[in-house]
Amino acid sequence: MACPYLEYRDADEAHSFDTERAYCTAVDAFVQPMRADICNDRYDLHHETDCEFYREAEGL
Repeated sequence: MACPYLEYRDADEAHSFDTERAYCTAVDAFVQPMRADICNDRYDLHHETDCEFYREAEGL
């Protein structure tokens, strides 16, 4: 299951993008593709244990 704070957006306030980019609502920022791998629980990574943004937002 993907992180509940992960969204994909194709624009921000000033720009539009050709492809959707990973956006973390826990920190209100676009994140790098490698970070999105954690958000999507890829490569034996898990957002509940491996993402400090998620853990802080959840108070863990």
